[in-house]
Amino acid sequence: MTLDVVSLAKQLISFPTPSQVSNESISDFLVDILTDGGCTVERLSYQDESGVAKVSLVARKGNGEGGLGLFSHSDTVPANEEVWSPFLPVVEDGRLIGRGSCDMKGPLAATVVAAANADPDRLARPLYVVVTADEEIGFGGARQVMVESRLLKENMPDHGVVAEPTELVPVYAHKGGMHFMITATGRSAHTSTDRGISANLLMAPFLAEMAELAESLRGDERFRNDEFDPPTNGFNMTIDDGGCKLNVTAAKTVCGLSIRTMPDDHHEEVKDLIEAATQRYGFEFAVRGFEPFYVAQDAPIVKAALTATGLERAQTVPFGTEALVYQDHLQSVILGPGNIAQAHTVGEWIDVAQLQRAVDVYEQMIHDLCED
Repeated sequence: MTLDVVSLAKQLISFPTPSQVSNESISDFLVDILTDGGCTVERLSYQDESGVAKVSLVARKGNGEGGLGLFSHSDTVPANEEVWSPFLPVVEDGRLIGRGSCDMKGPLAATVVAAANADPDRLARPLYVVVTADEEIGFGGARQVMVESRLLKENMPDHGVVAEPTELVPVYAHKGGMHFMITATGRSAHTSTDRGISANLLMAPFLAEMAELAESLRGDERFRNDEFDPPTNGFNMTIDDGGCKLNVTAAKTVCGLSIRTMPDDHHEEVKDLIEAATQRYGFEFAVRGFEPFYVAQDAPIVKAALTATGLERAQTVPFGTEALVYQDHLQSVILGPGNIAQAHTVGEWIDVAQLQRAVDVYEQMIHDLCED
C-alpha cells in the first residue's frame, strides 16, 4: 500500500472536526486507511458532556512486547469559517493550508503513512497508531484510551511519540496548568438605596494580595525553571462580575487565576498560598489543572528521536499536549512537523517539505525501536 502524506493530509483536513462536533466520519475513514495498511484497529466511543458522539482509535501492526506508539488527535479548534475556507485545503508556495494542517492533521497523516509503510515481517516489536478525540478540550479521548483500550491492555508500548508540531525538534518537557476560581458573594441593590453589598469591593483586598503574590513569584528562583523559555509560571488574573451596571452593586464576583506549572517549580506551594488567602476572606475556592510533562533528556526515546532527526539536543516548550496523559504508562517524546505559531490561526499552514520529512523521521524511529 502506497500513501502520499500530502494527499492524505488534505483528505483529513476536508473533514470538519472542531471539538464541538462529532469526529465519527473522519474516524471511519481512518479505520479503512489503517486496516488497508495492515493494522488491527480498535474503535473506542463515548459521548461528551453535550451528548456528541466521539471516537478514538488504537491500531496495532505486528506482535510481541514493548514497541512504539505514534500518538495524534483528530479534533481541531473552531475554524472561523466566515473569514476563510478552512476545510478546502490547498497547497501554495510549498505550504499546505487548512484547518488542522499543522495541529494536527498533517502530523497525523505522517504517522499513518509511516505505519502503513512499515513491513510487518520486519517488526520484532509492535507498532501502534493512536488517534484520539477531544485533545483540544480536555484530553477526553486520551484518558479513555489509556483506561479502556483492549489492545493497550494486552501490551503497552515501551515508547511513544506525540506528534504535536515542534518543527521536528524533539521535546522532552512541557508546562502544565493550574486554574483557580475564587468567588465572592455580595447583595445586589440599586446604589441609590445604599443597601447593597458589592462583591467587587469584597474582592478588592484579595486582588491586591494576588498582585503582590504574582510579583513575588516572578522574582523567586524557587518558582522558576530555567529549562523553559520563559522560565516563569505566567501568573494571570481575570475578573467577572457578570457585567454589573455602575448604579448596581455586584451580587457575585469571580476571580480567575492561572499559572503554567513546570517540573520542580513548587506549584503546590502556590496553590496553598492562594487557597489560604481565599479562606481568610471567606470566599469560595475551586481548582483544576493538569501536570507538566517531563522525560529525562537521556531517555532512550529522546535518544532515538535525536538520532532520527540528526539533532544534538532536545528542547522544552511552554504549551501543553496529551503527552502528560501518557507519561505514567510509557516513555514519550513530543515530535512533529509544523510550528505551533501556525496552529489555531486563520490561514493555518504547514511546510510541505517538513511534513514529508516527518514520514522519514517516524520510519527511522520505527526501524530503531521496533525492528531487530
